[in-house]
Amino acid sequence: MAAGTLIDMETYPRRAHFEYFRAMRQPYVGITADVDITRLRDWIKRERLPFFLTTLYAAVQAANRVPELRQRIAGEGILQYDWCNPSYTVALPDGSFCYCRVDAQLELREFLERAAQTQREAMENPSIEDGDAADSLLFVSSLPWLRYSSLIQPTPEPADSNPRITFGRYGEQEGRTLMPVSLLANHALVDGRHIAQFYEYFTAAAAALTGSGA
Repeated sequence: MAAGTLIDMETYPRRAHFEYFRAMRQPYVGITADVDITRLRDWIKRERLPFFLTTLYAAVQAANRVPELRQRIAGEGILQYDWCNPSYTVALPDGSFCYCRVDAQLELREFLERAAQTQREAMENPSIEDGDAADSLLFVSSLPWLRYSSLIQPTPEPADSNPRITFGRYGEQEGRTLMPVSLLANHALVDGRHIAQFYEYFTAAAAALTGSGA
């Protein structure tokens, strides 16, 4: 069970925004932005690492640096998890996909090793159920066949509060490698400033992996 802390709603600065947006039928806010992955992609190639899993790792590190992306609606209040692991899509031989959950609170090399094993197990017994502790998860998917500028994602009703991160097909532009990255979150918990922080931290996480900065 993921550990977390209930937020004191009496001192919570966004209480009015929380009440306003969570009452909406479609309370989500989403953005797609190009992320410069030039150095990250080159480094992944040199190190012969799996592209998706390494990029996933950077994105999860970034998301966990934004407290609002670790928050979930819990009844009339908000629970802030200490850490949120990803549940991500894995392609199956029949053209469909399954979900895979992995612990990203590890060093990169250990994460990649465990993720590869977990993926093999998930493919042997595929499921699109997130199981226990689903509220604590970050939902991550990839659309590697298409370079896009916007994305509409399916969401449940009533609304949940799990952030959704999606990677598109990367491409070259003026000597840089750019990849569209979408982030969808519940506006009752997350504002545009928090989404912008995710992209900033994503770039920083990629730089930290490659040794080109923090």
